[in-house]
Amino acid sequence: MNERTDAATDTEATTVLLHHSISAVFGGDFVDGMRSQLDAVLPSTGRIETATTAEESGTVISDADVILTIRPVNDELPTGTAPDWIQTLNSGVDSYDLESLGERGIAVTNAAGVAANPIAEQVLGYLLVFERRIHKGIRQQERDGIWQRYSAGELRGKTLGIVGVGAIGTRVAELASGFDMKVIGTKRTPETAPDVVDEAYPPDGLPKLLARSDYLVLACPLVESTRELIGTDELMSMRSDAVLVNIARGEVVDQAALATALQQNRIRGAALDVFDEEPLPPASPLWDLPNAVVTPHMAGSTPKYADRIGTLFEENYRRYDDDELEELRNRVV
Repeated sequence: MNERTDAATDTEATTVLLHHSISAVFGGDFVDGMRSQLDAVLPSTGRIETATTAEESGTVISDADVILTIRPVNDELPTGTAPDWIQTLNSGVDSYDLESLGERGIAVTNAAGVAANPIAEQVLGYLLVFERRIHKGIRQQERDGIWQRYSAGELRGKTLGIVGVGAIGTRVAELASGFDMKVIGTKRTPETAPDVVDEAYPPDGLPKLLARSDYLVLACPLVESTRELIGTDELMSMRSDAVLVNIARGEVVDQAALATALQQNRIRGAALDVFDEEPLPPASPLWDLPNAVVTPHMAGSTPKYADRIGTLFEENYRRYDDDELEELRNRVV
């Protein structure tokens, strides 16, 4: 861990950089909201630098004690100096070179849990779309303009499998339990699974989920062990009437194998918010498959995101200010 200098431990000298990537992704209103929250946390004489361009970030980054960002900054950090702490606005940090940051003694915290509720609500929406066949009604309205009744099912009594019962998976389980679904899931430490999960297995229990789930939700992080976790064999192991929901990372699924499974109706459908290439290329067969629902990596969007990130940062900043970096919430390095 970095030894904090006298200047850094003096809260009046703390410099916090809002990296330009935040403005690029979320826009100026979001940044203004973030800055207002930071103003309330930092002492009045603390420095808050808001960058809107790469040049502006580059001017400040060498003096920053704390960096908030939504993009990796490894290549931007000058040799010989480093911030004490990087707070990412991402939940998944697979694009960050965490090993390199750790070697430089930089604490890194992510935004896990900040978007758990909107993502879980979107998952529930996907489930209702397929169970109540809402997408069929939309197609009849938009493409055919015809009145044709069709049947639909109920979520009650169905089995929901969650791969990765973390903050998002737990919230999905809570919402699904409200519909009287049976919830099963995998977790690295299944003994710590919340009570709302009826049965929890270690990661090697995936085959049980594949065989039993009416709906399979991927909510795990992207690491080497989860890359293409769901491939041809796994898709063949799923129930033919099962639906796959991916709100994890696109690379968790072999996308070509999934497209084939959907084309051949090996599974009933898939709802996808993440892809191995984003934006999803126009030539992808997923666009035109009637049993696929495609959304543009927006499941975590919510007007409350800035407030929740601000609350997380406030909690962590107070620990940072007390020189308790080991106690930072959501610390990944």
